[in-house]
Amino acid sequence: MLFTEPAFLFLFLPLVLILHNLPGIRVKNLMLLVVSLVFYALGERVYLLVMIASIVFNYLTGLIIQRAWDRNAANTAKTALIVGLLGNLGMLFGYKYTNFMADSINSILPASIMSIQLDPIHLPIGISFFTFQGLSYVFDVYRRTHPAQQSLTDLGLYISLFPQLIAGPIVRYQDVADAIGQRSVTVDKFAEGIRRFSFGFAKKMLIANSVALQADVIFALPAEELTAGAAWVGAILYAIQIYFDFSGYSDMAIGLGLMLGFRFVENFNYPYAAISVTDFWRRWHISLSTWFRDYLYIPLGGNRQGAFRTYLNSVIVFLLCGLWHGASWTFVLWGLYHGAFLVIERLGITKRLRLNLPVLSNVYTMIAVLIGWVLFRANTVEQAGLFLGKMFTTAPSIILSTAVEQLPTRVVWPMIIGLLFAWPVAPALRRWLDRLQESSRTGGQVLAFATNSCELVLVVGLLVLGTLSSVAGTYNPFIYFRF
Repeated sequence: MLFTEPAFLFLFLPLVLILHNLPGIRVKNLMLLVVSLVFYALGERVYLLVMIASIVFNYLTGLIIQRAWDRNAANTAKTALIVGLLGNLGMLFGYKYTNFMADSINSILPASIMSIQLDPIHLPIGISFFTFQGLSYVFDVYRRTHPAQQSLTDLGLYISLFPQLIAGPIVRYQDVADAIGQRSVTVDKFAEGIRRFSFGFAKKMLIANSVALQADVIFALPAEELTAGAAWVGAILYAIQIYFDFSGYSDMAIGLGLMLGFRFVENFNYPYAAISVTDFWRRWHISLSTWFRDYLYIPLGGNRQGAFRTYLNSVIVFLLCGLWHGASWTFVLWGLYHGAFLVIERLGITKRLRLNLPVLSNVYTMIAVLIGWVLFRANTVEQAGLFLGKMFTTAPSIILSTAVEQLPTRVVWPMIIGLLFAWPVAPALRRWLDRLQESSRTGGQVLAFATNSCELVLVVGLLVLGTLSSVAGTYNPFIYFRF
């Protein structure tokens, strides 16, 4: 079930919000666990058992580690941690990477020597997300950041909570442990949740979906029909699509969490305003980049063991980040590509550009990111190479002339709005209005009332327009569902 489906908006969500008023935190948690499992089962059916197995496994692992620490049995705790890591990663590898490894081996070795024949293995939706949440829980119990959860229901709720179950943000147990134990939903928090959900809903339905169709058309063009202009338009449209698609989902997840009394971590901070690739990764999919930083980069030594080890750690992290996104060589290259940029920027090659020419630094960053998105979106390495070849082997004048031909009228306004609001225009407007209210002695209250009224109309309008688009539009799932 998608957040954008009428069945979710007008049946599932209202029912959950009504049931969440049941008395007692244990009753609320049990209800949320049940509806979250139902939410997942509606899409994955029998593969719900995979997530339930993950919940039970991590629950038992956490208890074993906790009891080992209670007895000061460090070796037992470490052994349980290793078992927890192998269990979680083994499940993820089995479902996500087995076919990829078999195909890679078959492509390298002659068929006469070895040929691995496997049926396609179904990839459970959201497995990368709930596996990483289970891993972070086991890590944190081992590090004694937080004691193990004694209630299977509460740990199951943490891993399966439906707003962030399918595509994040990747929530750490310590961030929601207090809310699982005791939470309240105030009028202000609920209103903030509706507002946040509405903006995310509009991002997905009115911008991401609007540009997605043309991006798909361009990336599906045969090589002989792909022009330089079409390639640039396709890359830009996909950049808009993936940002508004994924940040829209994150906004909706955060909004739903607020309606239920949870406050999830922010996942985006206007990444296309970044002035370096390093800065981009501080702003894009923040819950994933900080997860890799805290649970992989720092344990590997971070930047504490000399320059070479720092560079190597960065490349390892982004290689695995690429593989986390998908079992394909395009994702491997995408991860290595971003890792290489982080090494280059650590060497200080782009430092002067960032300090003296921030606008050009943003242009450089966006070109680097666009190239990366081509690798991310392409179905094969060969397609990515042909696509990038079209982008960078043609004169700019030809690119501009052919780009106009590849831009249907129906895509122009969503593209312009997307390009505008991918930068921090809305926060700047809010700060300007706040300063105006503070500086106005007589009209501050009137301006505040007018601003709040306009925001209310905007929220309602976005919900109406998004709903109409949902009812009339075609099925278009979130990009990150497949990870």
